[in-house]
Order: sequence, then C-alpha cells, then structure tokens
Amino acid sequence: MQVYRTKAKKFPGTAFRDVHEKAFGFYTEIKKKSKRRTHVRSAYFDRDKIFLDLFWHHLFEKQNWRDRVRRMKFFACAIELIQKSHFEPKTKENPNRGSEILHRFYGITADNELFCVQIKEDKKKNQKFLISAFPSDGAAEK
Repeated sequence: MQVYRTKAKKFPGTAFRDVHEKAFGFYTEIKKKSKRRTHVRSAYFDRDKIFLDLFWHHLFEKQNWRDRVRRMKFFACAIELIQKSHFEPKTKENPNRGSEILHRFYGITADNELFCVQIKEDKKKNQKFLISAFPSDGAAEK
C-alpha cells in the first residue's frame, strides 16, 4: 500500500471551537471558489469532482465530541491528499448498499502521523463524496 506524504499539517488544538474554526474556515475558502456545490478535483480519479458537503453531515452525526475534533484536525491534509495523490486506494463495495463503492486513501501528515481519507462513490449517479478523514493505526494498511 502506497502512502501519500502531505505538506499540510493537521490543525492544532483540542477544543472543538478552535479546531472547527480553522477547519470550517478552510472549507469556506474552498466554497468561495465553486459556484454551486463545494468540491475539489481529484488527481487519482482523472480530475473528477469530489463533493465535500457530506463530510460535514457525517461529522455532525457523531455523538462523541472528541471524535469530531479528531476527524476535523485532518481536513486540510485530506483535501491535499485528494487533490494531489495518484496512489491507488483500497476499494471495496459498500456492504450496506450495493450501489456504492468505498475508497480509502492513506496519507502521512507533515507531522508524520498516518491518516485515512474515505471517499464514497455512487455508481448510479457517478458522483464521489468525501465522507471522512481520521487517524489510522497502521494495522489497516497491512
């Protein structure tokens, strides 16, 4: 499994408010560049759009505030990985829905921390969505 090394560092802080302010500010900058739905273009998927709004919906479904903060810290790293990585992800069909494919990309932050970015692909509409970014324990890549 190839791992992409980002130049971006994860957002500092432990308080939800601090990390959310930085992560959502970064999201807002990306949002200003797109006219309709917020997206970034993926290097691996031949410059296809990866929509970002589902990340925030999925994040706020989490009950644990620490988990939300933990995932938001990797938002900038996840965006860089999506935009620049050509490495092949681990891909599998969604066990809950047959019409979806889940892609997991692995990266290392500038702070040498391993993380995972999960992208959901809808087969019918041929759309891709960023679902989550979270730290990886390293066992998943083996």
